[in-house]
Amino acid sequence: MSASFRRFLITRILLTIPMVLILITMVFVIMRILPGDPIRSQLGPKVSEEQANAIRERLGLNRPLIVQYVDFVADMVTFNFGNALTQGERPIRDELAERLPATMELAIPAMLFTACFGILGGAVAAKYRKRFLDYGLRLFSIAVYSMPVFFMGLLFQILFGVRIPLFPIAGRMDSLLLTTFQSPTNFYILDAILTRNWPALQSAILHLIMPAFTLGLVLCGPYIRLTRVNMIEMLQADFITAGRARGLPENRLIFKHALRNTFIPIMTLIGLEFAILLAGAVLTESTFSWPGMGRYLVERIALRDYTAVQSVIGVFAMFVAAIMLIMDILYAFVDPRIRY
Repeated sequence: MSASFRRFLITRILLTIPMVLILITMVFVIMRILPGDPIRSQLGPKVSEEQANAIRERLGLNRPLIVQYVDFVADMVTFNFGNALTQGERPIRDELAERLPATMELAIPAMLFTACFGILGGAVAAKYRKRFLDYGLRLFSIAVYSMPVFFMGLLFQILFGVRIPLFPIAGRMDSLLLTTFQSPTNFYILDAILTRNWPALQSAILHLIMPAFTLGLVLCGPYIRLTRVNMIEMLQADFITAGRARGLPENRLIFKHALRNTFIPIMTLIGLEFAILLAGAVLTESTFSWPGMGRYLVERIALRDYTAVQSVIGVFAMFVAAIMLIMDILYAFVDPRIRY
């Protein structure tokens, strides 16, 4: 590791710490300034003042705001989120540990499909610029990006789940298989492979295809357009002209040399799209009854669960900050000039 890269890495990590602190501070402030009493919203207006005060005491909501803030930051750092508002609930950390793998199992294939299909589509559109295929891909990118993810999910459920029953329309696995399936990591596909449970693996993949395809298809539009614009500019560069003069194949110039040099703006979009993907996962999980963090957040918002909502949003915020840090580090590998 060179000294310049080491210095860049340390600087970016140090800059990420205040960014995460600002994000979780915004979560804390927003949850406190929202109108209404979370205790009475949860238990109803007929709850006695003594019961409400007892719950506030248990949750620490009657302490000074600065004390609540310090405890909240400490809880986010140590991932000790406490219990939900309702009595008898499991700890929020256990709920998130069970549901986070489900969200990641949905988000990773969706992001891979988005990036691969979007980048390839943009490169093809640039190769056939101002031809029928270019116009078709540009129109397709606008159409899929403008369509709400829940609406596209409902269309796919009706088409491929009801009319042509190829895939299940809800859940992560068949209920009969779930009764005997053991998943210590809560990553169903990984655990099915490790235990060589092939029926469970088949069921998990079939349940994953439609929600991952829906989420990935909605987000691939910006990749097509961004890749196309940068590829068109790159194909006019001097080194591409020199390659053509030397007789290099056109496909090699496009998909190896030109595409490689467009990765910096594409990687930037990947980091930004990850935050949008998490937001889209909320709607996708609700549409397909996928038991992930997005669906858990929707359920807790409906229940006015104060502590669970702020914990989930805080975890989302830290994930976005971590992804942006990883993207910045990858920039330095792709383009060493960024280190200076």
